Amino acid sequence: MLDSLGSLRSLTAGPWIYPVVATSILLDVFLPVLPSGFLVITAATAATAATATAASPDVPSLLALLLCAATASVLGDFLAYRLARRGGARLDRAIARSRRLSLAQERLGTALARGGGLLVVLARFAPAGRSVVSLGAGAAKRRSKEFLPWSALAGVTWASYSVGLGWLGGQWLGATWFSAGVSTLALFLAGGLAAYLIRRPVAAPAPAS
Repeated sequence: MLDSLGSLRSLTAGPWIYPVVATSILLDVFLPVLPSGFLVITAATAATAATATAASPDVPSLLALLLCAATASVLGDFLAYRLARRGGARLDRAIARSRRLSLAQERLGTALARGGGLLVVLARFAPAGRSVVSLGAGAAKRRSKEFLPWSALAGVTWASYSVGLGWLGGQWLGATWFSAGVSTLALFLAGGLAAYLIRRPVAAPAPAS
């Protein structure tokens, strides 16, 4: 256990972990293959187990890690939203050629127009969903006050869930790579469930009597 703790701590120790996590989360709206969730979970796992064993204090703080992850998530969403909003005709044509982007844009517009942004929160967990929704909101010229509050809720929810998984893994299984892997699998399962809920057909409204 101590060897595993040292291995994880050597990967996540020091203040540099915060800019690395923030940069990964900020950029994965454009490059969804970046392992931002795994980085957050691994750092949280190491921090939890190191605290429990009174290890060196050079591990990241769970609260600081949560704030870092949530802030980077919202900033990344906003950057993608603004770029898409200013994208012009070229981006509009690219979205029109993509069935996935077109459908996401339509569903997002309907959800926001009805005052509900649960789709934005779900998309934060789904593979590449964050990218599709943020770009779709910008390309559809949605107002920032319609999109950004939901983006903030999505960022806080995702960061809390990811840090919470790392905390639970560290508490139950210790600072091991197996623990980080199990927690990451739980994050992927949540992403799969979110993707399923997003793709479900929307029920047609009942005709007025």
